[in-house]
Amino acid sequence: MGEDEISEPTDRRHRALVDRYVAALENADLAALERLLTEDAILEMPPFLNWYVGKDDYIGFIARCFRLRGIGWRMFPVGANGQPAVAAYIPGDDGVHHLHTLQVFTVADAGIARTTVFQDPDVFAVFRLPPTVEAGSGLLSAR
Repeated sequence: MGEDEISEPTDRRHRALVDRYVAALENADLAALERLLTEDAILEMPPFLNWYVGKDDYIGFIARCFRLRGIGWRMFPVGANGQPAVAAYIPGDDGVHHLHTLQVFTVADAGIARTTVFQDPDVFAVFRLPPTVEAGSGLLSAR
C-alpha cells in the first residue's frame, strides 16, 4: 500500500470503519471484525518479528488474545502520525481496565489494511495514556 492510500483520521468513511472495528473488538465479535479487514490485512507488533497476514491469521491471533486476556476490552480513539489509532484496555480482576496496547490503523476504502500494535510503556508515555480506566467509563481519564 502506498503512502497516498493512507487515510487521515478526518476521512469520515475511514473513521466509520475504525469505529466499527472498535465496536466489534469491544463486543468480541470476530465475524464482524473479519468483515472489516481487507483480504491481505496485516497485524504487526514491533519490535516482535511475528506478523499476521491475511484475515484468517489476523482473526486467529485476536481470538487467541481473547482466550488469554478475556473479553470486555475498552477502546479509546487517539491519533498517531495522521492515522487513526486506539488505546486498548483489558479488564482486570480489580474492576478496572488496564492499558494493554496502542493500535495504529492503516485504512483503505476496502477496509482495515494494517494494524500496528505497540505494547511499549515508552510509547504509552508519549501519548499520555493513563494506566487504567474505570470499567464503565466512556472517557479516557486517569485513575
